[in-house]
Amino acid sequence: MAPTHDPQLLKGVLTLLLLRLLAERESYGYEVVGRLRELGLTDISEGSVYPALARLEREGRVQARLVSSHAGPARKYYRPTAAGTQALTEGTASWLSLAAVVHPVLVRHPPASPTPAKDT
Repeated sequence: MAPTHDPQLLKGVLTLLLLRLLAERESYGYEVVGRLRELGLTDISEGSVYPALARLEREGRVQARLVSSHAGPARKYYRPTAAGTQALTEGTASWLSLAAVVHPVLVRHPPASPTPAKDT
């Protein structure tokens, strides 16, 4: 069984993931969902991705274009704008900086019992 991911943690990083994937390849919404699932986010839903893409478009961080499809209605393809590329660069630096602080703490093996507080 695939692991589930904390929705609040995922919400905090979803924008960066979307911008990164779209910077790699222009994609439509359902394709992005599939790419996220391939990365291991198997519990990601369209209900999380589509509103995030719409928000990024409103904020001017992605632009969209409609492309006709032989398999149904036209698909809306997304790619980052200059503002989106800048947000990706800044957000990635911020995330990596935070992860550099958090990761070493979380991977430490805790002692069998907490150290008693020092009397002051």
